[in-house]
Amino acid sequence: MPIVQIDFVAGRTTEQKRDMVKKVTEAISTSIGCSESAVTVILRELPKESFGIGGKLLSDK
Repeated sequence: MPIVQIDFVAGRTTEQKRDMVKKVTEAISTSIGCSESAVTVILRELPKESFGIGGKLLSDK
């Protein structure tokens, strides 16, 4: 049973998240030959102040 965790900056709509889960599930199922019902996708939304890129917080950009 594959488990996929995706961390990303908060701010996506429910529809965007729904589409992402659907497409990730399809990709995993197809690539490893398991049923889509066996795939678990965990979305973790984090605030901009929890991400740093290039030595700066996203919230500071």
